[in-house]
Amino acid sequence: MRHAEALRYLILAAQREGNRWLARQLDQAGVTPSQAEVLRILLDRAGTTLRGLGELLVCESGHSPSRLVSGLVDAGLVDRTVPAANRRQVELSLTEAGQRTAREVAAIEETLYASIEASIGDHDVEAALALLRDMVAGSPAGEAWARRQLATPTPPASASASASAPTTPDHARDARSAR
Repeated sequence: MRHAEALRYLILAAQREGNRWLARQLDQAGVTPSQAEVLRILLDRAGTTLRGLGELLVCESGHSPSRLVSGLVDAGLVDRTVPAANRRQVELSLTEAGQRTAREVAAIEETLYASIEASIGDHDVEAALALLRDMVAGSPAGEAWARRQLATPTPPASASASASAPTTPDHARDARSAR
């Protein structure tokens, strides 16, 4: 098998397994992975406009997030307001229920990140990140990811590896024990 083919399928497999685990966990919070991404952005960036949200979403890159946001408004998790100063703009904010759900999503994500960090071990993650950045550079999803990185402070490496780190998802633990 060519390296390009192996890389393609390994990225796909890792993404699918991670997304399956994440979707199961998020289902308990009553949201999908795409909805969770919206909630996390709004938790970190109160007052984001609908257009600004669209520029930051990786899950819906290149598309208007209107339908995604409408579902969250209908669920009582997001408020949409039109400022008097600019009636063409739509500002988004989390309701109290949205804030609670977004914090629940953040805890679920921390569990996932702890699992990924445990899997990384002593592997050269910087080289893998550089490769992946190069692979998505210039694409709508890659551009959305780059905008998110510019606007997000980087936490210390040990922030999610605390003594109270949640348990590792089964798929990551199983993959490590098979090595």
